[in-house]
Amino acid sequence: MEMLLVAEVVKPHGLRGEVCIDSHADSPFLYDEVACLYLRREGQKPRRFGVQSFRMHSGRALVTFEGINDRDKAETLRGMDVLVNKADLPKLGDDEVYMYQLKGAAVELKDGTAVGTISDFLFAPGQETWVISSSDGKEILFPAVAEFVLSVDVDARKVVIDPPEGLIDIYLTAPAK
Repeated sequence: MEMLLVAEVVKPHGLRGEVCIDSHADSPFLYDEVACLYLRREGQKPRRFGVQSFRMHSGRALVTFEGINDRDKAETLRGMDVLVNKADLPKLGDDEVYMYQLKGAAVELKDGTAVGTISDFLFAPGQETWVISSSDGKEILFPAVAEFVLSVDVDARKVVIDPPEGLIDIYLTAPAK
């Protein structure tokens, strides 16, 4: 079973076993679409938990796991990693990919010039931004919109982009931090 880290349990929420999680999933709807998740402490084997309910509250993801019905039981989950079996992930459309499939992918311009690798993702209202790490350690914030992303080859772990003129240069000519 191949597992993917999707969140961490932050703290209990309320008195009925609900927990607040810090989610790294592509979409908060993942927790509604899978029947179970796996919780794990570092160095231990993951334990399967059914997802009883999921909701968003004040911008935070709240999950209730089967068998966790009070605050004391929820407290025992604090700090645990939340994992999903990759085989349980919802199927995607033809032009869709999961973020974990892009992390570490090589990024190049349409002329074949290497830009760097995707190291992280940022989310602003209405737009996903890729953090691209260049070979000399500089970070490039790239707006991942269809207009600028020419192709994504998950199997080859390669993305071809056509950024607005000067965007990449702004980051590469700036002094390193």
